[in-house]
Amino acid sequence: MGEKLILLDHFASSFGMRARVALAAKGVAYEYSEQDLFNKSQLLLESNPIHKQIPVLIHNGKPVCESLIILEYIDEVWNKEYPLLPPHPYQRAQARFWADYIDKKLYGAGRKIWSTGSGEEQEAAKKELVETLKQMESQLGEEAFFGGERLGFLDVALIGYSRWFHTYEMCGGFSIQEHCPKLTQWVKRCLEIDFVSESLTDPAKIYGSMVEYRKDVLGIHTP
Repeated sequence: MGEKLILLDHFASSFGMRARVALAAKGVAYEYSEQDLFNKSQLLLESNPIHKQIPVLIHNGKPVCESLIILEYIDEVWNKEYPLLPPHPYQRAQARFWADYIDKKLYGAGRKIWSTGSGEEQEAAKKELVETLKQMESQLGEEAFFGGERLGFLDVALIGYSRWFHTYEMCGGFSIQEHCPKLTQWVKRCLEIDFVSESLTDPAKIYGSMVEYRKDVLGIHTP
């Protein structure tokens, strides 16, 4: 009997996109299960009873939760010929540190940008997001990828957020490329890799869903 692998996910999740890219990088086949985040399935609630969130990777009936943990799990279990984490312990520690930094800084700032109207809170969120992306630019240096000459753990951890850049810009009225040109070029290089671009959600689809959410749930009309 072969392996059974299911990914519980949502199309707009930057966290879920990490798992999709990592599985594609490793050449692993899996069943994709789109989840309704407003009416969570019994499978999701049973698989992640603590946080009740996606993504969840279910491997032969055993759930693995939290996207960065899922990334490491995928890296350890499949295709050792394409490691995502770097070989040296210090480099691995640094990759984990910056991936954690991304989640602690980018997610909250990005959410405030699209979930608020214009005002001081949104301006502060835009400033925090740009500062965070600039910090990531400094870590990229002159390399093609955060993993060096090829896509690695930190690239996979960050690339899903890039699909939200259009939403941030449209809701916040600013340009990420203007502030972070080097990071924008990194996004383009990532998207030139077929398994990356094929695993990510169209930014227009994410923006469209957020326009509807802002209008129907938050009462904010997007210009």
